Amino acid sequence: MEIALAEVVPTVDEFCSLRIAVGLSAMDPAAAAEALPRSLHAVTLRSEGTLVGMGRVVGDGLHVQIVDIAVDPAAQGQGLSRVIMENIMAFIATLPESTLVNLFADVDWLYHKFGFAVPDHTTGMTLHR
Repeated sequence: MEIALAEVVPTVDEFCSLRIAVGLSAMDPAAAAEALPRSLHAVTLRSEGTLVGMGRVVGDGLHVQIVDIAVDPAAQGQGLSRVIMENIMAFIATLPESTLVNLFADVDWLYHKFGFAVPDHTTGMTLHR
C-alpha cells in the first residue's frame, strides 16, 4: 500500500468517519467544521486518495495537546501511527522548550516511545459534554 503524507486537516466527513471507524467518540460535524481549520498542525495519511490516518496538534503554543491520532483498522499494523507521531513530534520540536505538551490516550504503547509518561505529580481530567 503506497501512503501519501500531507500536513493538512482532513475534511469534516473524513474526520468524523475515521474517528468512529477506530472507536473514538463521535464528533458533531458542525463543531468539527469550525475547529479543524484552527489546528496548530495536522497530518493526514492517504492511500489512493482515501484517508487512512490522521493526527492533530491543538492549543496556543504555550499549552498544546496532541489529539485525534487514528489509523483505519484496515491499515493498522504497518507503522502508520508511528509515522503520524514522528511528523507531529517534528512540529513539537519547533515550539519553545517551555511549551507544555499533553495528550490523553486509550493506549500508551505508542506514546511511551516518544517520551510521554503518566505523571505522578498531577491528575488528568476530562469533562465530556
